[in-house]
Amino acid sequence: MAAGADNSGGQHRPLWRMAPWMIAALLLLLPLAAMLFTDEIDWDETDFIVFGAMLFGACGVYELAARMTGSTAYRAAVGVAVVAAFILIWMNLAVGIIGSEDNPANLMYAGVLALALLGSLIVRFRPHRMAQVFIATALAQVLVGIIALSAGLGSTGANWPRVIVVLTGFFSALWLLSAWLFRRAAREPTSASSTP
Repeated sequence: MAAGADNSGGQHRPLWRMAPWMIAALLLLLPLAAMLFTDEIDWDETDFIVFGAMLFGACGVYELAARMTGSTAYRAAVGVAVVAAFILIWMNLAVGIIGSEDNPANLMYAGVLALALLGSLIVRFRPHRMAQVFIATALAQVLVGIIALSAGLGSTGANWPRVIVVLTGFFSALWLLSAWLFRRAAREPTSASSTP
């Protein structure tokens, strides 16, 4: 059902492979449309370039994973991880999680993302090991939250410490969901989890 269909000698991409690109295009158009109706959103060219580059990168990573495997669980795991990383980066650039976006403590989240990326490269994207990488990523996310709370980082914000607690839980849950999906992918038969 998800396989591409031949039409006049060419192959069409399945809808699930095109969906991330279509969603990305809609997300990029959303602030542009909103700017027509409200003055509260005021993006300049740099905002659109950064957001577009992030969307393109996220879709590219998902597309690469989709080409690497036929496993639905593996694709879902990558999708969850990419969405979590995207939201984490965007929140830090836009408003910051620990205080404002200018607070250098937010750079600790770069360490969380570096752990996920470098760990994935080290384990060569094998699903069982990827599960372990994303459990470690969730623990790193919790560690950043604990450091921020215990050191009082960003405590001048109106929603401190609630915002740190809630977002630490949110992102940790996404990393753990990704780990669970990778573990499911590891249990699938090898013929289903790898395609050329």
